[in-house]
Amino acid sequence: MATHPGQLTTQTSHQPRAAVRVKDLHRSFNKAGGVLNGLDLEIAPGEFVALLGRSGSGKSTLLRALAGLDRGVDGTGRIEVPERVSVVFQDSRLLPWKRLLDNVTLGLRSSDAALRGSETLAEVGLAGREKAWPHELSGGEQQRASLARSLVRDPQLLLADEPFGALDALTRIRMHTLLRKLCEVHQPAVLLVTHDVDEAIVLADRVIVLDDGVVRHDARIDLGTRRSQADPAFARLRAELLSELGVEDDHDAVPGRHSATDHAHLDERAAS
Repeated sequence: MATHPGQLTTQTSHQPRAAVRVKDLHRSFNKAGGVLNGLDLEIAPGEFVALLGRSGSGKSTLLRALAGLDRGVDGTGRIEVPERVSVVFQDSRLLPWKRLLDNVTLGLRSSDAALRGSETLAEVGLAGREKAWPHELSGGEQQRASLARSLVRDPQLLLADEPFGALDALTRIRMHTLLRKLCEVHQPAVLLVTHDVDEAIVLADRVIVLDDGVVRHDARIDLGTRRSQADPAFARLRAELLSELGVEDDHDAVPGRHSATDHAHLDERAAS
């Protein structure tokens, strides 16, 4: 695709070496200074990247640019994304006048759409709920349905904009466990926008900190699959990321924190 001066270039990569490639991305909303100011980013196929940053740092702006949801915004730069991209938002965005299966398969035209939808609902723990109305589901179940709607399209890139931000603590723990399992099976590249440092460390392969519209910090998470806050390496990484965000780490003074191992145990209890 040709690059036009003063405009954003978005290219769909059929067989990308990177699932996402962003080069010199600028975004502005008719104000002094931009929201994104020459941002560069690459995400490998199957890689899970969490995006942290203060409010106004450009997290959601970047996600919406990758999803192609803000084409009216002024910007320049180059974006390469795969053909199949799905988005999960904090709000499940289920259509209240459609039953659950119809919500999950919305837009699918293949002859096996209903079968694929039912199989994906089973993957997220909603087997047998195909005929349920959205208002009959809890908040956690609605987000499970939203994940199913995204995954039924077999995305190469999954964009998640604080998908668990509105859920209670126990439900968030359960959703973390579910998302990890789903990503192991489906292997999409993932970009998760979150304000929760612990959530980022528990879920991601890399954690990126945005500041003033550029990548200020890029940390690889080498803590294995069962991540515990009791691990000194977890605590050091947490303190490092909080420092990059300009926040003092008062973890020891905050009650009610749970390790990733505790997350798994709590999830098992909640499911029983």
